[in-house]
Amino acid sequence: MFPKYDCIVVGAGHAGCEAAAAAANMGSKVLLVTMNMNTIAQMSCNPAMGGIAKGQIVREIDAMGGYSGIVSDLSMIQFRMLNRSKGPAMWSPRTQNDRMLFAAKWRHMLEQTPNVDFWQETVTGLLVKGGQVRGVRTSLGIEIEAKTVVLTNGTFLNGLIHIGSKNFGGGRAGEKSATGITEQLVELGFESGRMKTGTPPRVDGRSIDYSKTEVQDGDEEMEGFSYLDIEKPKKQLPCHITYTNPKVHEVLRGGFDDSPMFNGRIRGAGPRYCPSIEDKIDRFSERDRHQLFIEPEGWDTIEIYVNGFSSSLAEDVQYKALRLVPGFENVKMFRPGYAIEYDYFPPTQLDSTLETKLVKGLFFAGQINGTTGYEEAACQGLMAGINAHNLAHEKEPLVLARNEAYIGVLIDDLINKGTKEPYRMFTSRAEFRLLLRQDNADLRLTPMAHKMGLASQERMDLTEKKAKDIKEIINFVREYSVSPDQVASYLEEKDSSGLRQKIKLDKVLLRPTINLVELRKHVPELNEFLSKYDNATIDTAEVDMKYEGYISKENDLVVKMKKLEKVKLKPDFNYTQLKSLSLEATEKLQKIQPKTLGQASRISGVSPADVSVLMVYLNK
Repeated sequence: MFPKYDCIVVGAGHAGCEAAAAAANMGSKVLLVTMNMNTIAQMSCNPAMGGIAKGQIVREIDAMGGYSGIVSDLSMIQFRMLNRSKGPAMWSPRTQNDRMLFAAKWRHMLEQTPNVDFWQETVTGLLVKGGQVRGVRTSLGIEIEAKTVVLTNGTFLNGLIHIGSKNFGGGRAGEKSATGITEQLVELGFESGRMKTGTPPRVDGRSIDYSKTEVQDGDEEMEGFSYLDIEKPKKQLPCHITYTNPKVHEVLRGGFDDSPMFNGRIRGAGPRYCPSIEDKIDRFSERDRHQLFIEPEGWDTIEIYVNGFSSSLAEDVQYKALRLVPGFENVKMFRPGYAIEYDYFPPTQLDSTLETKLVKGLFFAGQINGTTGYEEAACQGLMAGINAHNLAHEKEPLVLARNEAYIGVLIDDLINKGTKEPYRMFTSRAEFRLLLRQDNADLRLTPMAHKMGLASQERMDLTEKKAKDIKEIINFVREYSVSPDQVASYLEEKDSSGLRQKIKLDKVLLRPTINLVELRKHVPELNEFLSKYDNATIDTAEVDMKYEGYISKENDLVVKMKKLEKVKLKPDFNYTQLKSLSLEATEKLQKIQPKTLGQASRISGVSPADVSVLMVYLNK
């Protein structure tokens, strides 16, 4: 019934979809197995993509030829560039999306991707022989063979949904959980754990009094995520902001006795950076209000997502509390929020390719690795799909370094540090964030993705043109001389000292508060020259000029880091024989078995002193 596949992907969430697309586009014969074909790429929680550091990840996925950026652009109902008031390393794109349209566009793109087959059923186990994965076994007892398998099970592995004192098995509202895989993996020697996430109630938008809320519109310019020319919508939908208050908090506290979070029924750790509303009022009891975002679920629906009100309290408590929020006095609830507990596998059990150390050919991606967020899942899926293809075809693996991509930072953090709570990405986790900006992901990643057959020639042509255009802009600005009278009024407006003589334009640009967008209004020759370039290219050229010194310093640090990465460590080395190592370092090094000194230095619990011990040993 089934051929032998190069890669079987289990689960069709954000990780599974990207894994299937990547492996297939590189030439692998792929089978995507999902419990429900109607929930492919479903946005299980909030209807949004991107955000702080997450937007950079989506840009990176797109630059490499993934689909998340394109789908987000095709389904967006609002676009915002976050952190515009801060430095360019912090700028992060974010979209609100039409939930149904997002899933539909994803499914359409997968169906149009050659080499992708689909099968609707639950996978209950793996075919493993001699430490090598051989395929999967389904609930119908069907055995499907493959060279590699990518597990992207999300919240479905022994998923348990909690609403107040009630709990029931499920991987998502209205969908059953998956059993069998965890048990088999534990039998094979894997360590497993439990984690928790949650979602807010969904409400009827017609029952909200928006006059009592603050409007939050999107940006005038809808930049989007994809570096391809994707048609943007002609209009945007607004979001709104409201706040909780002491009365809301009082009602919520009244439900704590029945809360699974406070009475011990939930054992898994929840996300630190996306806490439930009950967690927020418990941990931050000194605050008398918390912000709530009223987010539309799509163009043609009245359903609203109440961002910031994630809860596992009883449904009547949630309802009573919501009705005390300004604008929600007459609100109608579609369904309550809930918490969900699920199995995950500490990611220190993975290599940097996301292949498991215990079973060859088996890859993990997404929430199974203890991460949270669509973007984190999608980029892991992309890398797992790439490396599953490479392994199936006996090609070299692809590992992105910390200086090459946020994706590299995320995977490096996971495999070396593990995670005690659902991991999410922040700009602060990247030490080279000025190199890893949202505007230059194509320049960083498209050439390597094109070389290995994932990014299209169209993408490569656009990237080469952009690099050429940036160079031309920088050369013009550095060579053009501006006279004092041309910019006198502008400099005065910006409280910047006037010019005494002609100077090169870049010297003016390097001053604080001066930017090209405003400068071109006062220098006709500059405006004429820049008119043939798009705004994104101009922005990148400006950042490269204004931050040249800082970028150079980060590149120097990269060189130093690469020296440590070149120092190889012995595989399966017995670190207990190095008595000068700290006990924690010995334990962590023995468990993770880093491949390089650089990797060892980034393991949580390995101090600079421990690194010195390793260097002394290596120099013997």
